[in-house]
Amino acid sequence: MYRFFTLLFFFAAFRLTAQVPTLSSGEIFQNIKKLNVVGSVLYIAAHPDDENTLMLSYLSKDQLVRTGYLSLTRGDGGQNLIGAEQGYNIGVIRTQELLGARRIDGAQQFFSRAYDFGFSKTRDETLNFWDRDKVLGDVIWMIRKFQPDVIITRFPPDPRAGHGHHQTSAYLAEQAFDLAADPKSYPDQLKFVKTWQPKRLVWNTFTPGFTNKAPSDEKNPFISIEIGGYNPVLGKSYTEIAALSRSQHRSQGFGSSPQRGERIDYFLHKVGTPAEKNLFDGVDISWKRVKGSEKVQAAVAAAIKNYSVNKPSASIPELLKINAELGKLDSSNIYVKTKKEEVRDLIVQCAGLWFETNPADFSGVAGEDARINIGVVKRSDYPVKLVSLAWTGKSTDSLINLALSANEMNAFQKKALLPASLKLSQPYWLEKPIDKGLFQIDNQQDIGYPENRPETKTIYTFEIGGQQFTFERAWVYKYTDPAEGEIYRPFEIRPLVTTTITEPVFIFPSPEPKTVTIVVEAQRGNVKGTVKPEIPAGWKSVPESAEFSLTGKYQQQYFSFIITPPLSNQEVTLRAVAIVDGKTYDKSIKTISYQHISSQTLFPVSEAKLAKIDVKSAAKNIGYIAGAGDDVPMALRQMDCQVTMLNESGLTKDLTMFDAIIVGVRAFNTEAYLANYQGKLMDYVRNGGTMVVQYTIPGQKVGQIGPFNIELGRERVTEEDAQMRFLLPESPILNFPNKITQKDFDGWIQERGLYFAQDWDKKNYQALFSANDKDETMKEGSTLYAQYGKGHYIYTGLSFFRELPAGVTGAYRLFANMISVGKK
Repeated sequence: MYRFFTLLFFFAAFRLTAQVPTLSSGEIFQNIKKLNVVGSVLYIAAHPDDENTLMLSYLSKDQLVRTGYLSLTRGDGGQNLIGAEQGYNIGVIRTQELLGARRIDGAQQFFSRAYDFGFSKTRDETLNFWDRDKVLGDVIWMIRKFQPDVIITRFPPDPRAGHGHHQTSAYLAEQAFDLAADPKSYPDQLKFVKTWQPKRLVWNTFTPGFTNKAPSDEKNPFISIEIGGYNPVLGKSYTEIAALSRSQHRSQGFGSSPQRGERIDYFLHKVGTPAEKNLFDGVDISWKRVKGSEKVQAAVAAAIKNYSVNKPSASIPELLKINAELGKLDSSNIYVKTKKEEVRDLIVQCAGLWFETNPADFSGVAGEDARINIGVVKRSDYPVKLVSLAWTGKSTDSLINLALSANEMNAFQKKALLPASLKLSQPYWLEKPIDKGLFQIDNQQDIGYPENRPETKTIYTFEIGGQQFTFERAWVYKYTDPAEGEIYRPFEIRPLVTTTITEPVFIFPSPEPKTVTIVVEAQRGNVKGTVKPEIPAGWKSVPESAEFSLTGKYQQQYFSFIITPPLSNQEVTLRAVAIVDGKTYDKSIKTISYQHISSQTLFPVSEAKLAKIDVKSAAKNIGYIAGAGDDVPMALRQMDCQVTMLNESGLTKDLTMFDAIIVGVRAFNTEAYLANYQGKLMDYVRNGGTMVVQYTIPGQKVGQIGPFNIELGRERVTEEDAQMRFLLPESPILNFPNKITQKDFDGWIQERGLYFAQDWDKKNYQALFSANDKDETMKEGSTLYAQYGKGHYIYTGLSFFRELPAGVTGAYRLFANMISVGKK
């Protein structure tokens, strides 16, 4: 049965409490047992995937302690195995992957403001890039806010950790351990939180022997814990739960199979009071640590003892008693606050309450109306009354006073006015440009949150057993996919109109004009205005502007502007703006959508780089074998190349039509079919073709990636301004058709390159460059060139996949030479 109600709602800004998933009876019992545990652990590392998901699963679901993972970064500097997103875009994906992992292993997710700028070899380099004091302050903030009894680091604070970010995560955790308790340290934070002193900090080591490699650690005690046990209530071992959690990191290719059976982890003492047998030695994680909580403890014990798997609703009276007793305790105590939230959620689960708000569309515009549907159903026989539905900005609730019948859906159809003050649904850490290795976050209380606290919600008040409970739920759009079933998508606040430039970079190798296309999209119906490209003096646009009229929501119009560069070489920024009723809109729109995460929409400023440069390419017809995903084909088209994407079917055809064939990043790692065509590709080279292979990691799916032996390694040069020494200045790759100089290596981003060759057939391959990071030996494996038969083969670990989409002009010139070497 359905009951329908119609109300007119006016909404203003608010903040959201996370929605609670529907739990099985066993999971409800697990969470009731968790009410009896009053302790917490904060795990600290540097990136998505650094966390030990088995340890998090064990802590959350066996020890039943409140468990958090603080990842200093969102993984913005890593590679992407599922698409072409890089930089903060891959950070958005990995944020959602981490949240998916936490929903499985039961921990909470937090972040600092640090931006992942790519691989770093030293702690000093990392701290210099990030601003040590600010990131240290973020770690102290999270310790004070989360109040952990124990802190666990994944890495040591020294070179044994490898990555400089890894070293830094442990170093900052150890520094913050005592500073979090010092009121003189970051005193401005104390307006919102209080000082906190954890009991101990331990390093979750890989083996007991690993701890003995540093003299400073040799005398430190360590404990071992078996964490691979089986949980009969959940029907899974912690290794199985951990594998499901880790498998959420799909953009990194970390699908994992569970290793069933015993698993022992080791914990080396670092700071605080050493543990003897257990992580919580000397820490009372019972209710005895909360003054006056004796009745709470007794009520929790009764709820555990009397729980009925077949009838969870029978536990509601005892949960109501716990809630009432918690209300008599100090509300500022973090354990009281946490347990009240847990009890409220358990009451909802035991009552079988389900309630959510679904807009009729997945987006709206501030100041416009939105139609929403609210559904409430109670799937138990326990009496529950829906007292009211409320909305932010109104001083009174909309009284309902509806006694909910068992398993009867109550549907409310509403019209909501979105206030003009609502912010765009831009990830909060991306509202401002990244500055000196940090996301710029103005509000101290926002720091740490994994994602936005949504600005559109419904507030529900229920009466259960004489007590009132108020819950907030975000609006979520949902629809039915014929193949996947029910799909949820966050509700978005969008600008009235967006202007998106189809390419991020436009290369002008000559004074000839190029066409820049701007896509104007209405985010509501009936939008009229003017679109124009804003360019500096010396550049010319025809036309200078254009009128648009869009009648339908999401309707798009494409506008072409002929852009003519100046005669001199220069690099500038084009900004696309729309003017509607005198107001200027300059946001583009980018939706990141993958099956394993909810859709994420970003609104970056609508800009593109224009570069008038001296670049020539003698190769025009290019075949491209895509790998893990990159935007190099787009860059090739900017050099007026014709690019044909080659899949398995394409490789069955005649390849002699191509001036060059390029193998995308990690294609030899991700595309197994290439093993069947490597012989044909080598024949193409031997008969006069040119083949350029971009970086490949060890463990490729073909036995040999080139015509002669190459052994791949993990060497890299992470300093993007490291000197590039020319080993063979007369090589055609450095001279035709563009004369390559040191200037061509100016302005590179993030790194010089990665996964260099570590050994090769030096009789047949020529190394073109040597480079090294500070205080390291020279590395010559970044680019290898060989003549094979009549053709040419190049392996390069230089990071063209980053430099070309970023518009690094020297990278264009060098890459043009690589694909043109067969035309000299």
